[in-house]
Amino acid sequence: METASQIRILDFGAMGMWWEITKSTADTGGERFEAINVIGPDFAGPPLHSHPSAEESYAVVSGTLDVCVGGEWKKLVAGESVTVPAGTPHTLKNESGAEVRLVNVHRPAQQFERFFRRLHAVACSGRVTFPPKGLRSAVLLAMLFSEHPQEIVSVKPPHWLMKALARVGRILGYKLPPEAPVGRA
Repeated sequence: METASQIRILDFGAMGMWWEITKSTADTGGERFEAINVIGPDFAGPPLHSHPSAEESYAVVSGTLDVCVGGEWKKLVAGESVTVPAGTPHTLKNESGAEVRLVNVHRPAQQFERFFRRLHAVACSGRVTFPPKGLRSAVLLAMLFSEHPQEIVSVKPPHWLMKALARVGRILGYKLPPEAPVGRA
């Protein structure tokens, strides 16, 4: 049986994406975390966010990806890439109507792999939607973000609101699921 750290495929199910980890944090000695991301049509993307002390890059392998970096949206097609400097607000989405495949790298790795494995567990638990619909979904995502402030900080919704929602979740007794669900075959 595979352990959580051995699972290389993270299927985020209803979130409309799945990832194949190509270079884990352990594989690179913490230099980077790398995955092939496959994003389904009409994927709305994560909230506008930043990574305080890490850069993130997207290199499109196939399809068309919409990326917002520092408030400016651009379309990337196969063969194009963008690197988001540390501390820069950014997000992405897929409005193309077709699947997008890209290589996603976080440098340095920090705890990004753990964050994404935990996001995978939350997605697989069926208790969260992306984008969040309903209070429970928003609270669980806020709790996850609040437990990884060195990796990810929400810009919209604002960081203070995410912290407040996370506090509400702890008061209500919400718990994030363990990070070891079985990945996609």
